[in-house]
Amino acid sequence: MVDILLLVGIAVALFVGFNIGGSTTGPAFGPAVGSDAISKTGAGALMGVFFFVGAWTIGRRVVDKLGQDLITSTSVFTIETSIVVLFFIGGALFVGNYFGVPASTSMTAVGSIAGLGVATGELDWEVMGEIAVWWFVAPTVGFWVSGMIGRYLYPRINQWVAIDNSEGALMELDRSGAFPKPAPGPNTTRREMVGGIVVISIGCLMAFASGTSNIANAIAPLTGAGVDMNMLILLGCVAVAVGAFTIARRTLDTLGNDITDLPLTAAIVVAVVSSTIVIGLSAIGIPASFVIIATTSIVGLGWGRATRTATLSGGVQGEESAKVSVGALAADEPGEQPPEIGEEQPEDIPSASDLFDPATTGRVLVMQNVVPVLSTVGAYVAFTLLFRFVW
Repeated sequence: MVDILLLVGIAVALFVGFNIGGSTTGPAFGPAVGSDAISKTGAGALMGVFFFVGAWTIGRRVVDKLGQDLITSTSVFTIETSIVVLFFIGGALFVGNYFGVPASTSMTAVGSIAGLGVATGELDWEVMGEIAVWWFVAPTVGFWVSGMIGRYLYPRINQWVAIDNSEGALMELDRSGAFPKPAPGPNTTRREMVGGIVVISIGCLMAFASGTSNIANAIAPLTGAGVDMNMLILLGCVAVAVGAFTIARRTLDTLGNDITDLPLTAAIVVAVVSSTIVIGLSAIGIPASFVIIATTSIVGLGWGRATRTATLSGGVQGEESAKVSVGALAADEPGEQPPEIGEEQPEDIPSASDLFDPATTGRVLVMQNVVPVLSTVGAYVAFTLLFRFVW
């Protein structure tokens, strides 16, 4: 019976990993695929490799935090309770997907485990408080760092990394030798090649960051129940790779989510800022919400770009310019000398149709916090009833 339950638990964990691979490959490699720097198959392969590297190294610290430190007594983690926890992780994420909002897997997983801890009286409130504080600090840091980049550095960065696509693939396989090897496409320029390497490298960084944080969401409950961590990391990474090669193709077609719908330069800035914060938090064992950090970074970058239109005396050229704008993210064309702050012309001011919709932004931020609450409350109620009437 225990063996059957263990197999069920592993199957549920693999399903969570499969969905992680499907949902995170698009944001990581969407810009690279969209600019023809890499194929979908190549993106899936790199996602699997770098996710594994992040999970096998730094990711262990987050697994320990969720599987051991968050609960004062790991005896409450059994195969049965692990299955229920994973069920609520998957169910709450489904709610977020139903409303079209990319929910935080890390916050949802912590919420489910916290529900178990509260129901059994074994939640370590000090550890929970530490995690909660970082969940507030990290998005704030992401907003202000991206805002400062948008205001002072974005035009220069746009000139450095912009890719002007020529006809044909950026890279192709040279099969003239004994072994196939990558080679520049027939029309690829040196600038295109450098730009392609940049966006592929950013995708690898995001895949690594995802591995450091997200592997715990799939396997931490089972490791807390005593299942071997090394085996679970391997199985979880295989599931992520399968998701990256299969269901991620759909997200890659549309460049994933809000991050990769941005102009290429903005996507790179948001990816670097978000990934750096996530990796830093994972290094100290904090499960980080990449989705929320990326969302606040997008808003911060747009705010920083829009505020470039403010005059040096503090005035604003037109009432529209004080608002956050997606159009402002791409206001500077590659190769052009960007205007100094306060010297933008009225025609450079973003139109109302380009502005962020406050209602949509609010809905995203609210749902990203509501979904973890659902998993926490649901797990608490379920475990309270189960421990009272069943166990």
